[in-house]
Amino acid sequence: MQHSQLLQIARDFQAPIYVYDSAKIQSQYFRLVSAFGKVANLQINYAVKANSNISILKLFKSIGSGLDTVSLQEVQLGLHAGFSPEKIIYTPNGVSFEEIEEVAHLGVQINIDNLSVLEHFGAKYPEIPVCVRINPHVMAGGNANISVGHIDSKFGISVHQLPHILRIVENTNMHINGIHMHTGSDILDIEVFLYAAEILFDAAKHFPNLDFIDFGSGFKVPYKKDDIETDIEELGKKLSKRFNAFCKEYGKDLTLAFEPGKYLVSEAGYFLAEVNVVKQTTSTVFAQINSGFNHLIRPMFYGSSHEILNISNPKGKERFYSVTGYICETDTFATNRRIAEIKEGDILCFKNAGAYCFTMASNYNSRLKPAEVLWHENEAILIRNHETIDDILRNQVAFNFENSTIV
Repeated sequence: MQHSQLLQIARDFQAPIYVYDSAKIQSQYFRLVSAFGKVANLQINYAVKANSNISILKLFKSIGSGLDTVSLQEVQLGLHAGFSPEKIIYTPNGVSFEEIEEVAHLGVQINIDNLSVLEHFGAKYPEIPVCVRINPHVMAGGNANISVGHIDSKFGISVHQLPHILRIVENTNMHINGIHMHTGSDILDIEVFLYAAEILFDAAKHFPNLDFIDFGSGFKVPYKKDDIETDIEELGKKLSKRFNAFCKEYGKDLTLAFEPGKYLVSEAGYFLAEVNVVKQTTSTVFAQINSGFNHLIRPMFYGSSHEILNISNPKGKERFYSVTGYICETDTFATNRRIAEIKEGDILCFKNAGAYCFTMASNYNSRLKPAEVLWHENEAILIRNHETIDDILRNQVAFNFENSTIV
């Protein structure tokens, strides 16, 4: 998107605000589809947790995507957006058995990552097909918080516990129709991914009635100019060849599934915030904006780097700024970052704000969550209103102390 378009949105809808470019989302989706064009059956399931706005979900439905969900509520959002149950896969972790049952009754594909849950579910619902999430014990990901396939991870059933899985399947006569893994996010080395895939192929041989193999996601996207990213085309070429060979060996054309989130929406998103104060201290120049980690926590939580542009003065002389928020905690977005000269009232644009940004927002300090806008076919469409104080008070119940006895 052009700076002028983003500035106009900031003026029309008031910063802070999230903006998503629908054309970029679609191009990322079809780039992935094209990379695996030689696979007979391909299923892309968008990871709802990355950005769960109902209009974003409807956009994915319109281009043929399925959904990857991790909670009952995400399943409900998907159904509300018009997805059929068979286009949704549910991969929970540490949830109650009652939640899994409720989702199963909705007709959604269940993906189980726990031996005890697998046994319980198989004993009670042997007729419902389930997928099994395998932990391949492969360390991948750009941060410890997003590496989920290593040996100490809470996610998945260890590949070394495969005999236990097979025993449960035999004892319950349950139907395993899929096998799944997810190693982590920000994967750069596709050879590591392919190595983990081989572990999954070996495990898949033990299940004669599979319909699909789900390789998760975790593809790295660029966060700045000339940044490295997962070579999707190279991965597509190598994994497609290996997958097709496995299907021939298996004796059946299985579906190759992925569940990307960040890869599909990260680069499509922009977060716009207004500069409240430019503050000079003895050693630092702070640009303090009308936002904080209540709106965008990733830099503080993951140490993620978002390119920050001063779109009010894009050609200005660059100076060094530490960009911080208005929260009563340390909420530093960037330290000593080169940005075009900033003055109060300027609009700063945070790039790569489409994934795990609004969905992780909170009302900390009783601050209001921002609005969201979809840039679609050269039109800015409001897809979430700015919150008001009424939204914060809506579910609170005020106790009347005037009628109680104070001791």
